[in-house]
Amino acid sequence: MGGQAESSGRGSKLRKIVVMLVIVIGLFFGGKALGWWAGADDGALKLYGNVEIREVQLGFRVGGRIERLLVDEGDKVVAGQVLAELDTRPLQDKLAQSEARLAGASALASRDSNGSRPQQIAEAQAGLASAEAALVEARRQLERRQTLVGKGFISRAEVQTAEAGVDAARARVDAARAALSLAREGVRTEEQVASMANRSAIQAERQAVVTDLEDAVIRAAEPGQVLTRAREVGAIVQPGQTVMTLALTQPVRVRAYVAEPDLPKLQPGQSVKVRVDGTNQQWDARIGFISAVAEFTPKTVQTEQLRADLVYRVRLTVNDPKGQLRQGQPVTVIFPSGRD
Repeated sequence: MGGQAESSGRGSKLRKIVVMLVIVIGLFFGGKALGWWAGADDGALKLYGNVEIREVQLGFRVGGRIERLLVDEGDKVVAGQVLAELDTRPLQDKLAQSEARLAGASALASRDSNGSRPQQIAEAQAGLASAEAALVEARRQLERRQTLVGKGFISRAEVQTAEAGVDAARARVDAARAALSLAREGVRTEEQVASMANRSAIQAERQAVVTDLEDAVIRAAEPGQVLTRAREVGAIVQPGQTVMTLALTQPVRVRAYVAEPDLPKLQPGQSVKVRVDGTNQQWDARIGFISAVAEFTPKTVQTEQLRADLVYRVRLTVNDPKGQLRQGQPVTVIFPSGRD
């Protein structure tokens, strides 16, 4: 009798334990379904999106032979860093030629602008005086021969020769007087403008060569990481041909989408958290842009409901100084219960 009572007591205890386990399991799953056991961020607004892919194809604006490649795939670069260089010897030769032409054009422009030197004016004056003296002498010879022809000592032909000499001397006086006038007035305004325009044109050609020399170097415009190196040292490249691809790593931007009913919960400048799969780490982020135009849910956005609906695009800027996030990586955007 005692053994049966003891066995009955043990069976009763076992049934009680089983019932309690069933009740606990029911409360756990039931409470979880009702949200009683929600985590710290359960119930908060969540958005789904991806880290934006920001890439730039880098190349030279001028063609030539690649002389140096200073980075390799995977290298991180900073803004202003030199990444590649062309052989600039052909451009250096063109620059030297342009500088020589510019020096000559500048000298001509300065000469035309400054006008005649005092020595040139004095020379023109001396030439005029010499021509006038020759004219006086020619007239004297004509008068002498006219006297002699009347007396029959010379022929009429010699008088005609003296008359021609006077005309020639008078013409030389006119030419010398005009030369003196030109020396005093200097170069015409039109010629000065033409020489200055020629100098400006050659100066522009020189500046174009200088620009080509600057464009024979590839520099990183923003911080980033080299993704691909499409050409190697010694390769001949054409203007604009891709030499390497750079991923822009800063700032890190996330593109997410919010459904229309949740749109009033978002404000530009609002602080949020960003999380990725495989880690509990969260990154601080801030809403920078909310689209004013609705669109259908992109296929890349997979919400928990997995249903197509009208959404609005949201762009966020993430504080990721260590560069842990990868471009194209899926992310979850978690909104705190309150607003900043």
